[in-house]
Amino acid sequence: MAAPPASADASRSPPAAGDRPARPVAKNEIACEDRSSAEALDRLLPPVGAGRAPRKRTTSQCKSEPPLLRTSKRTIYTAGRPPWYNEHGAQSKEAFAIGLGGGSASGKTTVARMIIEALDVPWVVLLSMDSFYKVLTRQQQEQAALNNYNFDHPDAFDFDLIVATLQKLKQGKSVKKTLYGANVIIFEGIMAFADKTLLELLDMKIFVDTDSDIRLVRRLRRDISERGRDIAGVIKQYNKFVKPAFDQYIQPTMRLADIVVPRGSGNTVAIDLIVQHVHSQLEERKLRWDVAALASAHQCHPLPRTLSVLKSTPQVRGMHTIIRDKETSRDEFIFYSKRLMRLLIEHALSFLPFQDCVVQTPQGQDYAGKCYAGKQITGVSILRAGETMEPALRAVCKDVRIGTILIQTNQLTGEPELHYLRLPKDISDDHVILMDCTVSTGAAAMMAVRVLLDHDVPEDKIFLLSLLMAEMGVHSVAYAFPRVRIITTAVDKRVNDLFRIIPGIGNFGDRYFGTDAAPDGSDEEEVASAT
Repeated sequence: MAAPPASADASRSPPAAGDRPARPVAKNEIACEDRSSAEALDRLLPPVGAGRAPRKRTTSQCKSEPPLLRTSKRTIYTAGRPPWYNEHGAQSKEAFAIGLGGGSASGKTTVARMIIEALDVPWVVLLSMDSFYKVLTRQQQEQAALNNYNFDHPDAFDFDLIVATLQKLKQGKSVKKTLYGANVIIFEGIMAFADKTLLELLDMKIFVDTDSDIRLVRRLRRDISERGRDIAGVIKQYNKFVKPAFDQYIQPTMRLADIVVPRGSGNTVAIDLIVQHVHSQLEERKLRWDVAALASAHQCHPLPRTLSVLKSTPQVRGMHTIIRDKETSRDEFIFYSKRLMRLLIEHALSFLPFQDCVVQTPQGQDYAGKCYAGKQITGVSILRAGETMEPALRAVCKDVRIGTILIQTNQLTGEPELHYLRLPKDISDDHVILMDCTVSTGAAAMMAVRVLLDHDVPEDKIFLLSLLMAEMGVHSVAYAFPRVRIITTAVDKRVNDLFRIIPGIGNFGDRYFGTDAAPDGSDEEEVASAT
């Protein structure tokens, strides 16, 4: 879901100017000199915690990562991501993008983290402009080592990559090597307002205005204590590049800001006003699902052509009889479920593209046959019941890659929420077999398909497999994603008022894993996961 907090493209981040000493000296001499310099600067600003971690350039508050923020009073944990698309499967509202501009060491990142903490909403992405420096040539690297390269000029940044990344994030798409999924995007950088196209993508523009002397002292302390640089090199770079760039390129963009925050993180009143506005915008963009309306929308419609149901032979119907019987033991339930899964997987593979090929037999004769015409097959299971289908897929697809998605229902809103995502790399060229054991309303299946589409998997390369589906779920998925192939062993006609499949199979996860059913008797895959 979120890549390591390094950059949108690791190759884009150059070495900071002056990261190595100007002359060869012993390590203990460097440490001694930097320590004395840092101690002298500490008298000018409030003390900083000794264990303060280095600045994180790109982080995502999502389930696969640790909590983004920890304060002395509380820890902000993440929550599931609610639907970001409508019943047509298309994104209904873009993520809310906030731009944070200001001079170097003005406190932009601190203000961003304060906003995130005060917002207290899940799935917030903090994106730093530092991740988008252009790749330096050998000559530029030599200049940077001597503090003679200007990292504070607009030409130092790859604005085309910034715009493309922000556009994809706002549209809910995944960005290679970095982030996926956000309700709020905070983009911070010294040149955040320097590009016209970039400005058009920002829903709110905030300029952090901090006194120049304070910024200089912060920069000195940061570069000396965190980057091992000497005072002379930092001041040289500041006077030659940082201050002129601020006067020429950064300060003039203050007029483009919607809000100017004097004193940076110390201005809590301004931050509170910003948070209130963002909350109101998120409330306006909120998507509310009406599952009952979704259920009634497809009544009496014929089943879609993209649906394929395993032929109901006496053997298949006999296995269904066993696993549907409430008196069936757990061992028998598992055994016959696995048999059905194997048949289902084999049936699904027949819909993959094949091409003609010729091989030579041991007798030296040519045989005109068929071979798989795709690049690779990847399985993705919707936890928890979907993972029970993984062994059947591995048994018939050698070296298949497996990904997982965890989707659960918010008991207060009734909406499906994405909690966890782990997909193999470069999945966009694969045929993807999406697995869940039961599908009733289709809500979780729709969310899983939307996730795959956001990772650039073509819709016609997605195969949704389920042991049992309700007609409502079939229609919901087919209506939203008409090119997704839906494959199952049986389709039941109805769901009841609690959205359980009727006659159904019960709670597949509880029966398979031997766990207790929910207190209200609800079906995990059909209700708690709003599948």
